[in-house]
Amino acid sequence: MNLPWRPPAPARVRLLVGVMTAAALLGHGTNPPGLGRFGLHVTVEAQAAQAPSHPRPPDTAFAVYPAVPDGPRITAYLRAQLDRAWRQDRTRQARFDAVTTEAQLLTLRQKIEQSMLDAIGGLPETRTPLNARMVGTDQMNGYRIERVIFESLPGLHVTALVYVPDAPAAAPARRPAVLLACGHSPLGKAFANYQRMAGRLARLGFIVIGWDPIGQGERSQFWDAARGTTRYDLVCGEHAVLGNLATLAGANLARWMIWDGMRALDYLLTRRDVDPARIAITGTSGGGFQSAWIGALDKRIRVIAPSAFISSLPMRMANRIFEDPVSDPEQDPPTLVSAGVDHAGLLLAAYPRPLHVAAAVQDFFPIEGTRLTVRAVRALYARFGHGDRVAFAEGYHKHGYSDENQASAFAFIGRVFNLPTADTLPDVSILPPERLQCTKTGQVRQELPGRGLPEIIREYYDTRRLSHRLDLSALYREATRDDAADPATRTWTVAPDRGESTPRTIAWTLAGSSTWEGVTIDRYRLRHDQRQEIPLLHFRAADSATARRVLFHIDLRSKATGASWDRIRAALADGMDVVSFDLPGTGESRMRYRVATEEHMTSLSDLALSDHPVASVLANHAYNGLLTGRPYLIDALEAIDIAQHFARTHLRATSLAITGAGQAATLASAASTVWPSLVLVVAPDGERFDWRAAIERSTEIWPVHYLMPGGAYLQLAPATAAPAPPGAL
Repeated sequence: MNLPWRPPAPARVRLLVGVMTAAALLGHGTNPPGLGRFGLHVTVEAQAAQAPSHPRPPDTAFAVYPAVPDGPRITAYLRAQLDRAWRQDRTRQARFDAVTTEAQLLTLRQKIEQSMLDAIGGLPETRTPLNARMVGTDQMNGYRIERVIFESLPGLHVTALVYVPDAPAAAPARRPAVLLACGHSPLGKAFANYQRMAGRLARLGFIVIGWDPIGQGERSQFWDAARGTTRYDLVCGEHAVLGNLATLAGANLARWMIWDGMRALDYLLTRRDVDPARIAITGTSGGGFQSAWIGALDKRIRVIAPSAFISSLPMRMANRIFEDPVSDPEQDPPTLVSAGVDHAGLLLAAYPRPLHVAAAVQDFFPIEGTRLTVRAVRALYARFGHGDRVAFAEGYHKHGYSDENQASAFAFIGRVFNLPTADTLPDVSILPPERLQCTKTGQVRQELPGRGLPEIIREYYDTRRLSHRLDLSALYREATRDDAADPATRTWTVAPDRGESTPRTIAWTLAGSSTWEGVTIDRYRLRHDQRQEIPLLHFRAADSATARRVLFHIDLRSKATGASWDRIRAALADGMDVVSFDLPGTGESRMRYRVATEEHMTSLSDLALSDHPVASVLANHAYNGLLTGRPYLIDALEAIDIAQHFARTHLRATSLAITGAGQAATLASAASTVWPSLVLVVAPDGERFDWRAAIERSTEIWPVHYLMPGGAYLQLAPATAAPAPPGAL
């Protein structure tokens, strides 16, 4: 029997043949009736000695495009993602514009709230005991700071600071309160800016609670006690690791961050000095994100005042690779754009409660997006007599909560609560961060018995794994539905590229050919969806027959290169053509731009950083895809779909097989699941990524290509099958 490719001799070969005969793979037979849907699965194990490598063609033989310079650029893949986002945003705007009655607005608000909850995997259903305790106090000028620890979920400790104004004789028994959500600082609640804001609010008469977000301050989930630091960073790094795991479980890190804030409010409402009718929330950057979400979903909050966060998501998708590239999954819940929410929806979910939006003109959250969103929401409020409840302050400065914006927001909250307003912001003192620690060691996971968030994510998955199953074929059809009139057929026209822009057409161009030791390498450009292109290589024997059996060779980082030459030659020797192509945003199509500046990543190569899940260009593409309902896995599968149409139509392929090198083995298996006629060949170096195992083992770093919402509930074609019965070969 001939194999699609031959391992180096003298290797040991083990064949595991599934439910199709070997002849069917080789094009000499048919699939017997009643056999399984996955076709043939061949595993070849090579070990011990390696045969000498053949001389390789020059690098130019594998290049479809001229070399492009390193650095940031607007790629075709990024443009395609933005085009999709703006199409979806126009649909959202039309829904907003169609509102003519307040009843319609309330119905829209309800739909937005449900979409928000769906995007984050819902919220915990039970408010478990807080087990709150005060562990220390510091008296300041005009207020005291109480150090508090509570449990938002059993064993999940939250470290918090409560700022309590001194009580003059004439002071009311209950005071208004503000939840101060902290943004991205490794110091969390103890960061000087947050101390200053909380102290100012306390001196203005508010009780304030600020808490460490998960993965910041005293709540590191990946603390390395020997080094005295986290394995990542306490800004966005831990959020990336935690958030990506949550995505696989069908949730989002925002689920637990929002819940922490809601439980902080629960704690405030246990206090006799807090007025439950006068609760506000504010925060900047990541605190602005929390303010918008917690305020929208918790109706006990009367005033919502996010800072340095609200913008337009399509605009944010366009600039963050260049301006703010670190991964922060909680801010990119799946479908937030495609479901018609966006930041305008976050604000509208608060209707008719008062809103104050603060922004920085020079922010990396695009100011034009902020202005557009505030105008749209204010117009809807005004349509039903509440335009005065939406306030907007913008300062000419960079990212942050400036004094002028604080003064505007604090005065707005005071007016809503009928408090006297101050002409200036009060002066406050700043304490050393270690003085405000709620734990002796500075880390709850080092000191207190309890649970980490990875364990809680695993429990979330365990409660759903028996009742949730995802069909990848159905997900692919649904995700690509906006690109086809009939998603069940999804036909493509394959034709030479004549420069026309025709939907559903694969327009090919032969960019060049070369021959090396009897092997012809044809280099193609496949233009599809009018603007995107796939660089594709076709390897064939120079004297091959017209009928072709084709093996797709895929890799997560690039199409075939000189390093693949021995494997390509082996496949050709066994009568197979080889087709290899770049996946979206990889290989020749990738943006050659190093975005990571985190200390724990500085030693990595440019290629390793091109798709790193904590900070990379491809990670930003992956989050853009989540927002628009097109996870990267779907885009990668579409590239395989297009290659199949091209191979069958232009290359006249009579049968198709697919193999994935390294971590592309999972993508190859996924493709065989969606298209059972695409025979899965398991490579000896294939590394199957297991979504379920990642959650169960709390795997921290894995290919961001597989950032699939609910990926742990997918069922893929098996990597191997049972040994063939005697005589099957």
